[in-house]
Amino acid sequence: MAPMNTAIDILGITGPIYLVIALGYAATRLGWFARADMAVFGKFTIQLALPALLFNALSQRSVAEILNVRYLLAYALGSMLVIAGGLFWARRVKGHSLSYSSMMAMGMSCPNSGFVGYPIVLLTLGPVAGVVLALNMVVENLLMIPLLLAVADAQNQNGQGWQAVLKQTFKGLLRNPLIIGIVLGFAVSFSGVTLPAPISRTVNLFAQASAALSLFVIGGSLVGLQVQGLRGTVSQIAVGKLLLHPLAMSLMVLWLVPVHDPALRQAAIITGALPMLGIFTILSQRHGHGAISAATLLVTTVMSFFTLSTLLLVLRMA
Repeated sequence: MAPMNTAIDILGITGPIYLVIALGYAATRLGWFARADMAVFGKFTIQLALPALLFNALSQRSVAEILNVRYLLAYALGSMLVIAGGLFWARRVKGHSLSYSSMMAMGMSCPNSGFVGYPIVLLTLGPVAGVVLALNMVVENLLMIPLLLAVADAQNQNGQGWQAVLKQTFKGLLRNPLIIGIVLGFAVSFSGVTLPAPISRTVNLFAQASAALSLFVIGGSLVGLQVQGLRGTVSQIAVGKLLLHPLAMSLMVLWLVPVHDPALRQAAIITGALPMLGIFTILSQRHGHGAISAATLLVTTVMSFFTLSTLLLVLRMA
């Protein structure tokens, strides 16, 4: 009965997550909300709810508790390993362009840490989810996404395009609400200041809106996406994201860069197994890869219910 109870417990974690995604899809499909409304909800989540969540997670802990260098290094190296493998496969083996290769590598390596990852880690591991989200965001926004965008533009303007993209990306980080939330959270943590109750409760209200709304947005955003075949690029990216990325993270946190905190170890592996980031299609559209990235986003998000449930079951029984 124990394995059966464990399986039911896992469904108790992943079930609500994907039911909210399904509800977002159904509500948009039925016309209760327009697909354009998802962009508004998503903007609210990214501009206000998630930054408030990140601020809360960091400001209420000591810097020593937050700044886990081993986790940052393991997450960065594991993701870079997948990026390198994805670029090699797409560029050298398949002969795709740099922009197409970058799109494939991004799909394999950049998880949806905010919209899907945070709710799953929260239900699985508890309050450490906020710290994990902040650490993931640092690596993704300062290293992975700028690098991949630079690679995508490296073949433009006689090899000079990547420099402009990299510069513009880093300039954009200064106005990124997620980065601002992280910086302010670290600042309050370092200073030891306790926020006045009215301010703290206001921030909490926005932070509490993030989980359900972010999942609802993912579901609504899937409406209208067309799956143009399940072979070729779609299946390659899905395998890279749902299988190779968590394997790379396991390799790092268990052997190459051991992370001693068991909750952070599991969080890193779970993060690797998440579907790709929600703006994957938007980032790919500027190079004409919107259709294939949208199909991959849809397939990988649906498949992740089964792969994540299996992974959580393995982690629970290990």
